[in-house]
Amino acid sequence: MSRRTRMTSHTPNDQILQRDRLPEGIVRTTFAHAEVGLAGDLATLYLDGAESSALNLADPRQLEFEYMQHIRLIVDSRFTEAEPLRVLHLGGAGCALARSFDADRPNSRQLAIEIDAILARSVRDWFDLPGSPRLRIRIDEARRALDTTKGTWDVVVRDAFADRHVPSQLRTLESAARAHDVLSEGGVYLLNSIASTGLSVFGEEVSALTGTFAHVMAIVDPAIMKGRRFGNIVIAASDRDFAMDTIERDVRRLPLPAKVLGESELRRRAESARPFRDADLAPGQLWSTLVPDSSGDPTV
Repeated sequence: MSRRTRMTSHTPNDQILQRDRLPEGIVRTTFAHAEVGLAGDLATLYLDGAESSALNLADPRQLEFEYMQHIRLIVDSRFTEAEPLRVLHLGGAGCALARSFDADRPNSRQLAIEIDAILARSVRDWFDLPGSPRLRIRIDEARRALDTTKGTWDVVVRDAFADRHVPSQLRTLESAARAHDVLSEGGVYLLNSIASTGLSVFGEEVSALTGTFAHVMAIVDPAIMKGRRFGNIVIAASDRDFAMDTIERDVRRLPLPAKVLGESELRRRAESARPFRDADLAPGQLWSTLVPDSSGDPTV
């Protein structure tokens, strides 16, 4: 069932059509219960009651979630304005970030990996996402897609979760090394590392990245680093220096407080942490068996 919105003189026709496509009530997907809440122009996708994506129906450039704003400003500091990019998204959901990149950087080519087949097809129906080849959504498990991609990417974004935690197979030293291998020269690996179980996992992530990439940095709410609350930590890794002055300036312009963690601070944190490795995974955990073999490239 779709949500119907009465036309008003203040609402453009394309926005009305977008609203008409949104689901009314809860939709059972392959692995979750999905629901879309609408507040003004902002459509928020909830998976099992947790905010997963937020898309402004009137402005695809707007990013509601702070961690996505942090990701975008790091990308903007690295690549010239409107430069087309090749972006691999490990985790799709509503594809808000990919939609924003497409609006900012025409002619980009993006691939989003989403393990939930029904969700992948549904967000195509619900939201005004760019079509293929600008944005392809592949139904696959993220680590398997990373291990098997034959592409070279300017940006790899890891934003995948299972039960509100990053899947273990995407936190290992080997997954960081694989991301490094598929990046173009000067490319950047961006990770949404959520501090849902304290900061020990953050230390493991940083340790894996510092052992693989020449340069690392992070953006985080200071309250998270002090253990006062849980939340998102954006980590960036590359073999090219980050424009730290530009990033710090742009972070200060955002409405909510955030701290930029430089390389020396992160390397100190990595010294006391052991990187998680593929050998630490449970048998059969490396590639999920929840989706069929993706050799046929099932994209939507």
